[in-house]
Formats: sequence, structure tokens, C-alpha cells
Amino acid sequence: MREERRSRRCIRRFLPYFKPYLGVFLLDLLMCALTTVCELTLPLMVRYLTELGMSDTAALTVRAVVTVAALYLLLRLIDAGARYYMSSIGHIMGTRIETDMRRDLFSHLQRLPWAYFSSAKTGQLIARFTSDLFDVTEFAHHCPEEFFIAAIKIAASFCILSTMNFWLTLLIFLTVPVMLGLALLFNRKLHDTSFAGRVQLGEINARLQDSLLGVKVIKSFAGEKQEEARFAKENEAFLSVKKKMYRALALFHSSTRLMDGVMYLTVLLAGGLFLVYGKITAADLMAYMLYASTLLASIARLVEFNEQFQRGITGIERFYEVMDEAPEQDGPQAEPLHAPKGEVEFQDVSFQYPDGDAPVFSNLSLKVAAGQHVALVGPSGSGKTTFAGLLPRFFDPTGGRILLDGKDVKDYTLESLRRAVGVVQQDVYLFSGTIRENIAYGRPGAGDEEIRRAARLAGAEAFIEALSDGYDTFVGERGARLSGGQKQRVSIARAFLKDPPILLLDEATSALDNESEQLVQRSLEELARGRTTFTIAHRLSTIRGADLILVLTENGIEEQGTHEELLAKGGRYAELYRMS
Repeated sequence: MREERRSRRCIRRFLPYFKPYLGVFLLDLLMCALTTVCELTLPLMVRYLTELGMSDTAALTVRAVVTVAALYLLLRLIDAGARYYMSSIGHIMGTRIETDMRRDLFSHLQRLPWAYFSSAKTGQLIARFTSDLFDVTEFAHHCPEEFFIAAIKIAASFCILSTMNFWLTLLIFLTVPVMLGLALLFNRKLHDTSFAGRVQLGEINARLQDSLLGVKVIKSFAGEKQEEARFAKENEAFLSVKKKMYRALALFHSSTRLMDGVMYLTVLLAGGLFLVYGKITAADLMAYMLYASTLLASIARLVEFNEQFQRGITGIERFYEVMDEAPEQDGPQAEPLHAPKGEVEFQDVSFQYPDGDAPVFSNLSLKVAAGQHVALVGPSGSGKTTFAGLLPRFFDPTGGRILLDGKDVKDYTLESLRRAVGVVQQDVYLFSGTIRENIAYGRPGAGDEEIRRAARLAGAEAFIEALSDGYDTFVGERGARLSGGQKQRVSIARAFLKDPPILLLDEATSALDNESEQLVQRSLEELARGRTTFTIAHRLSTIRGADLILVLTENGIEEQGTHEELLAKGGRYAELYRMS
């Protein structure tokens, strides 16, 4: 019962996706009705000819046979046209619904908070976009059709057969609820195994993606056998789930096949007895056999469709699992941020991750003037990246507040706030495409000269123009065709084009060789000029010119001051500087 309620809830939430295609959907159901009527007329035609042959042989003429055959041919032509519509336009309708759902899912993912992606597996998300939504497409098209056709066949067959012999009809139809009851009985098992299969398929996708993206590490550590073992574990788990699903399906199909035999046995035994006692004609008994075959074929389709139905419901459930995640939202009083100056203030700010055992930091206070350069240093895990991520609201503080130009950042719209903040990270991400497209991501619609100027300011112009295709060079997946220093300079050019008043530089040179570091460092200094800048530094030599250096530890801001002041103190900063 719980599974039925869950299925009904899923279907209710899914129904609005049919609304834009209501006309196509209703016409599709009309085509279903036409094909069903065409199919139901054949037993009546056979009965008619049989009765003529047995009761009035003179009436059984060539003309009568040709007339019936011509009528049947006409019905088959109508049936062919209706089935063409169902198979083409009906399937296209399902694909359009899939497209709409994929669009909504992608748009919703773009609005989910940073924290969601830190725990979500990319492979699981990809599975929702692909295999899950494909099953929803089949569900959207076939589910209404199959149930509508079955309902017409069962109702029409009962009405037609009741006019021949009500009691025999009643005996035959007593097996129908038993067969449908068996379908409901197996629903929960099929649903559970189908859902588990989807989850495990997502795990396989996640393992595959992890292995493909880390192929360089795998090969450098000769870890091929280790990866094969890890993949084999997930693959075997998927096999185990599929075994359970197919055992449930086998039991399901075996029981329904047994009920098929019961229905035919009823027709043979009861129908034969009715024929012996003159309660039914031979023509009627033949019609009963044909309608029984039609009924069984219809119920068998429903039985087979039950597997597809469960896959569709599972796909819808997994779709709404993501859609039910709370997106980032602007506050009710949020206003766009216009012409920001870059004055930043942290007032008693505390932060703790939802699943964390202890706060990352507590009661941090800091005031940064517009255009000031602030560097954050400290041991790994002290919260430097988290601290910097609070300003653009990648995370929200669990205590205190952050002001930008004297106003709480929560009172600005997220889009305008993040447009005011430029981020250059250690792990540069370049999108698959050209260098031009990656730089232009900083400001969509920027002209060619603006892109070239940004590259020039970032110190990237020389290496770009030396490439065979220049700005139209394809960078490969994640920028694989460029060196680390080249990728970093492209990302800096992207930030130059964005032209934000506030910069967050997250260990932007720590992964580079000395020559690349010097080139990139000069580009970063040019980028930071005149902007409020927060630099998370690994190499302390790169932040000696900062206006203010903060030393973050598990105790919060342990020290602050200029490079010279902190060295003179001989404290934690001096210790870190000697070690760097």
C-alpha cells in the first residue's frame, strides 16, 4: 500500500509535464481507441461468418465473404494509420517531456548551493540525466496508452460477451482481478529492485568517471589492477541487484502464465459444457476463444509493462530527489549590487559545516578598506578557503554577518554579488572549447578586442598567438592540451575580462613551476591593482607586499599585520615563513 501511495504521488507530480502537449496526448488516446476497436471487431466478423456457414449456407456467398474482408481491410488501414501516429508523434511527445524535464533538472542544479555538490556524486547526477529520464520518456508515452487500451478491451469484451452468455462471461472475468492482484502483489519487490538497480548504476558511473579523470595518477602509480578491483566490486554489486530483479520478474511472469492457463481452461471446460447443454452456439464459443486470446494478450501487455512502469516511477522518484533539494535563493529584501566600492567587513563570523563536529572558526572580525590587499596564511585545515568562500556566499556563516559597502551580503541578489567577485583558483577549470570561448566566459558578449586585451593583461597573449590556431585553439577536456601555467593565465584573462572590484586568489600559483609562477604572479599583481583582494597563500614569498596578512589557525585569527611586523613578532607567521 505504501508503494502504491508513493507511485500515485509521483504520478501526480509528473502530470503537469503533459499540460503543454494536452492536444497531442488526447489525440494519441483517440488513436489508441481506434486501434483497439479495429482489434475487437475481428472476433465478431469470424462469429458472423461461422453463424452464416452453420445456420444459413445459402447466405454464405462470395459477396458476403468479400464484404467482410473489405471491411476488415479498411479497419486494418485505419489501424495502421493510428499506430503510425502512436509510434511517431506519441513517442515524440514523450521525448519532448523528457527534454523539458532535463532542462528543468539542469536549471535546478545550477541553483543548488556549493555544499550540495561537495557531497553529491557526479556519476549519480549524470545517471539522472540519461538512463533515468529515458525510462521516464517510455513511461510518459506508454503508460497512458497501455492502461487506456486495456481498460477499453476489458470493458468492451465484457459487454460484447455478456450479450452472448452472461454466466460464461462472468466465469472468465473472475480470473482478471486475480491476475491484476498478482501484479499489485509483486509491485513492491519490483520497485525496490528497480530503485536499487538505478542507484548501483549511478555508482558504476561515478567509479568510471573517477577512474577516467584520474587516469594520469592511476598510470603513474601503476594502479590499473587496483582500479580494476574497485570497478569489479561495483560491477558485481550491480549484477547482484539485477539477479534479484530478474528473479522477481520470473516469479511474476510464471504466476501470470499460470493464470493464462486458468482462463483458457475456463473457456474450454465451461464453454464446452454450455455447448453440450445448448446454452451457447459453436460460433459464440469460437468468439469466446478469440476474445479470451485478446484479453490475455492485453493483460500480458500490462504484465510486461509493469516492469517498464516501475522503471518509469523510479526515474521520476530520482528526478524529484534532486528537484526537492533547496536551491539558493535571494532574500525577500535583496537588491542588486550597483557600482560596488569593495569595502568588506566580517563581524563576529562563525562557521561550521552541517556534518562537522566542531566549528571551522568562531567570532572572526575583520575590516578591509576598498582596494586593500589581504593575505590569508596558515596550516592546512585552518579554514582559509572556507573563510574566502563566505564573501560570495558559496557558504553562509552560522553566526555573525558579512558586510559589503556597509550592507549585509544577504541583502544583495546572489547574481549581482557574484558578478562583483572574481575567483582565481589553484585547480583551474577550463571548459571544453576554444581559448576564446573560455576567456569570454568572464563576460559573455565581449568583443574580440576586449578578449585580446584581457589576454594581454594576463600575460597570455604571447603563448596564445604562438599556437597554430591562436585564440581558436581547442583546449581539450578540462584544458588538457595546455600546460598548468597556460591554463592559469587563461583563467586570469577570464577574470580580467570580468573586471570585478573584489578578487579571491585561492593558492593560484602553488601548483606551478618557478618560471610559470613568476609569469602568473606578475599577471596576478596586475589583476589585483586597485581591487580589494583576498589572497590565500601557500608560498609566503608571494604575499610580502600585502597590506594585511592574517594568520588563521584552529584558534581563529592568531596574528595579523604586515609582512615586516609579523616577522618582527617572531610568532607563528615567522615560523611558517622560515619553513616555506
